[in-house]
Order: sequence, then C-alpha cells, then structure tokens
Amino acid sequence: MEHSALWLKAQPLSGCGIRSISIVCTDHTPQSSAAVWELRSGLTELFPKVAFVTGQADYFVKMKVKKFTSPESYSVTSDENGAFVTGGSGVGILYGVFALLRGLRLGGLGRFSESITPSQPLRMLDHWDNLDGSIERGYSGRSFFFRDGELLINERTVTYARLLSSVGINACAINNVNVRDGAQMLITEKFFPRLSALCDLFGRYGIKLFLSVDFSAPMSVGGLATSDPLDREVQAWWSERCAKLFRRVNGLGGFLVKADSERQPGPYAYGRDHADGANLLARAIAPYGGRVIWRAFVYNCSQDWRDRTTDRARSAYDCFKPLDGKFDENVILQVKNGPMDFQVREPVHPLFGAMPNTNIMAEVQLAQEYTGQQKHVCCLVPSFCAFFRHETGRGTVSENVCGTAAVSNTGDDFCWTGSELAAANLYGFGRLTFDGSLSPERIIAEWCALTFSDETARRVIAEILLRSHKAYEDYTAPLGLGWLCKPNHHYGPDPWGYEFDRWGTYNRADRDCVGVDRSASGTGYSELYAEPLANVFGSPETCPDELLLFFHRVPYTHRLHSGKTVIQHIYDTHFEGYEQAKRFAEAWKTLEGHIDEQTFANGSERFAEQLRSAAEWRDVINSFFHRLSGIDDEQNRQIY
Repeated sequence: MEHSALWLKAQPLSGCGIRSISIVCTDHTPQSSAAVWELRSGLTELFPKVAFVTGQADYFVKMKVKKFTSPESYSVTSDENGAFVTGGSGVGILYGVFALLRGLRLGGLGRFSESITPSQPLRMLDHWDNLDGSIERGYSGRSFFFRDGELLINERTVTYARLLSSVGINACAINNVNVRDGAQMLITEKFFPRLSALCDLFGRYGIKLFLSVDFSAPMSVGGLATSDPLDREVQAWWSERCAKLFRRVNGLGGFLVKADSERQPGPYAYGRDHADGANLLARAIAPYGGRVIWRAFVYNCSQDWRDRTTDRARSAYDCFKPLDGKFDENVILQVKNGPMDFQVREPVHPLFGAMPNTNIMAEVQLAQEYTGQQKHVCCLVPSFCAFFRHETGRGTVSENVCGTAAVSNTGDDFCWTGSELAAANLYGFGRLTFDGSLSPERIIAEWCALTFSDETARRVIAEILLRSHKAYEDYTAPLGLGWLCKPNHHYGPDPWGYEFDRWGTYNRADRDCVGVDRSASGTGYSELYAEPLANVFGSPETCPDELLLFFHRVPYTHRLHSGKTVIQHIYDTHFEGYEQAKRFAEAWKTLEGHIDEQTFANGSERFAEQLRSAAEWRDVINSFFHRLSGIDDEQNRQIY
C-alpha cells in the first residue's frame, strides 16, 4: 500500500547555488552506511541538481566516530561551506546526519551547531499488532508488520525504520502485549528467518527489536503441564528456547511481557510474585545481552461497586513496591504514566521515584484510546513534557527512569496515523525522549515546518495543536474524573458506563457530591506519594483543581482555587471546550489551497466528527450533572 514519508519528505532549498558535494565517512559500520545513504538521499532532495564528487566540492560533509559519554551521542557543526558530524558510534553518526538534514531544512545553509546526548537511554514504541493483521486499539488501519499470520518486511518497513531513527527512537516491540491469535509462536522456528531479517533492518537504523511473549509459552508452545517460574523443567525450557531464538535472531533486544492482568497468564497462578516471573525470563536471555521489560499494568482487584476501600489506582503500587531490589539487573519495570489507563488527566504514578533499586521505564500512549481515537485532534506533546518534568518528591520523572515506551499510533493507512495531525504525537515523542530540554512549542514548530511548506498552514496548525489537549479535556472529563466514556470501545460520553464496573467506580456522583475519596481517610492512595506531594494531594484545599475529583469527594458547591464552584466549572469548561473545537474546524477551513487536497479532505472530515462529538460530550455530561445536582447554570445556557 502507498504511504507517506511524513516529516522526512524535503522540498528543494531555494536560491542555493550548490552543484557539487563531497561526503567522507571514516566509519564503516552498518549504521554509518545507513547515515551515508540518508545523507545522499536528503541532500539530493534539498539540492536536486547536485553531483556527488570526491575531492574539492561546493559543499562537504565529513563524518567520524569519536569518544562521547554515550555511543548514541553526536555533534554537528555546519555553515555555508559544509558540515562536520561526529558520533559516539555509527548510531551517533546516523543521529547526527538526521540532525544535520533537519537543521538544513529548518534554517538553510546558515550556521548550525548541535551537540546532544540522549536524555533517556531507552526510547521505545510498543505495537499492539496481532498476527492476523488487526491492531488492538488501532485507529490507523491495519498492521503493516503482520498479515494472515505472516511477518512482513517491505518498503514500508524500511520507511518506518527511517522515521523512527530520524527522531531517535531506538527500540520497537512489534506484537501485542495481549498475546493472542498464535502470537506466542513468534518464538518458534518458523519466524526465525524473518525476525533475523527485521533485526538486521532495524539494527542498521539503531533500533532494537523486542517481542511480546506469552508467559504460559512452556504450556502453549512447549507442551509442558505448568508454567510455574520456579519449576526446573520450566526454567530449562525457557533457557533452551531462548538459546535457539537469540542465536538465530542476532541482535534481538529481548521480551516485553504483560502478566496477571486482564486475563493474561502470570506467576500468580502458581503462588509466585512478579519478581519470580520476570527473573525466570531474564536469566534465560541474560547470556545474549537481552532485557525483559515487565509491565506493571496489574490490577487484579475486581471489586463490588459498593466497596469503598478497594482502589484500582493502588494496585500496581501495592503489587510492585514490596519487590524493589528483587528484580534481576536486566529486568526493566514498565510503569504507566498514571495509575489508571491513559485518561486525559491523571496524577503521575506514585511508583516513579518509589523503587530506587529497580530499573524503571515509563509508558505513555500515542494511540488516542481515550483522547479521541485520532478522529479528534489532541496533541499529547505538552502533557508528555509536563509528565517528564513532574517532581516526584525524589527528583523529576525523567531522572527516575531509564527510558519510556509509547503505545504506537501507526497503521497501514497512507499517512500512517489516521489523521495527519496525529503524526505530530509520534514525532514529538521521539524528539522529547531524545532531547528532554525541548519545549512543546519548539517541537510542534519543527514538525509543522518539516511537514507543510506553506507558512499559513504551519502557523494555523501549530496553534490548533498546542490548544487541542486542553480543549479535549474541557469538553470531556472535568477535574481529574476519568472513565466517563462508553464501555469497551471508549469513544463518546457515558458517565455511568463504568460506574458499576467490576474494576472499580470512578465518579461516585450523586445528588450532593462527586469524586472519589483517595485521601488518608478514604482509600489512602494519596499517602503513596513522597512528600510534599502526599500532603498536597491529601487535602481538597491544596490539591490542584485539575485533579480534585480524582483525589477527593466534594459537594458541587465546593469552590475551586479559581473561585468557581465545581458544578459551574463543569458547565463552563464543557461549553468552552465545544467552542474551541468549533474554532479549530473553522480555522481548518481557511487552509483550503494551502495544503494538499488529500490532507485537507481528511482533516475536514475529522474536524466535522470532532465538532459533532464535542457537542455530544458537552450536552451529555452537563445534563448528567445538572439532573443529579439540581443546580442551574449561572449563565442560563441551555442544558438538556
């Protein structure tokens, strides 16, 4: 299927007289070879009439390896005569070349200098792709990795590796963490040749391949009677299986595992803990330099909705905090950004900073499962920035992690991400995890400039993107309430849809009050944070307004720090959010003729749906709270 090159597609530089270019690279690793190819390809797009020569030329690029603090570090200096690119390895040179090409496209042949050591060592995408070609929570078509049980490697796969490397993403898990439909068979001999070829392709672009595996594979693949991690026969099976896999698939990064959550098998079935489960796999792949990424998304806390003491938000902390220091060195615990499930607003997970003796990485979601499913524009880059820079009481989140994984938002449609604007989230995730000093404004301006040639389009789209997250939050879930969406598919409003669910209750709204008491006098969740956060979150008087109803149950007449009552805030934000969505749709209409017809038509269709859905959210949520509270809107607007 045809596909876009997204931000990699360059327009010729105007007014440039360069006719000859000399490229010299003293490193000959596969990554440096990819860097030379990328450089020649990118410079040809920028200077269409150029000839590549040896010796004297109008413009030169010299590349070499030198000692840096990280093999992924690079330094670039450039002016109108040429550029020097140095890297800590061939991968560093490759990143430096992408930085040089980005600098030329954004600033022309003027002076450019940049030296970067990645902010986070592991920068990963998690695909929830199934072997039949479907994608769980996928909103951009079908999988481009799998079709009818086969692993695909083609021109699209190459472009994808280039896209990821260009923004510094260095790891990718290609199959669903919910291992179903035979996906556990990826670790069988049938797939070894294709996996090896994909490892080679990814490796040329500095990307490690990871596989999601079935914890019960000794039974489902090996035919054993148990998957008990302390059983010697199980341990021997994993050691033998991993020896075959890693020797045939050279360069494999390791495994991604989801266990004991949402009906996935795990160590709890045998009375073992998660350290037992993770260490079983870690020891099997340690001889080959592999790593086990073990997801902390565990909430086996099914409860009666009338139970006010059990709290799903506590589940991962209560499960994993006692295991600090018990995981092997090559285990990484992957923790979601918040304690729930990628809601539009959650507090930062209390496990960040709470496990100093465990390798921790963060998990965020690019696929907009709860933020409009790529039908609504919702730029996540500002929220990612705030998350990484959030003070845990023991340093920032970024200082407490060895990396971040993002649930991918890509599929096989032309523009990769369903909506062209959703590609900004993929670009922004890579850039921010590679260089944590970047601002949301800088990242979005870069992406717009690399994606659109028209200045009006760049300005209008940047403004829409930077305001979109707040707008979505305003017309959907107020003050930290989550799960006001329709069950199962999670699109559209249903404030009672999850309220009597077996996994917990989320708004506890009645005629007098709303919110969940997670203070010391409630479920005690607020006490899991280090000071001063425990104290800040623990009282309605100090809790930030945007999280008030996540931590506290208060009357509708409770006054926020803004001076408004809770109920009036709910009314106002839902009307304001809809009006902002309306402005987005109107602004997009002005871009006809400024962007290509396909992008304009795609955006027009999605903004129309966003506006329809925003009106539905506004009316359903406002009516829900108006009918419960009996309190009228101070501005006498129509509430159905």
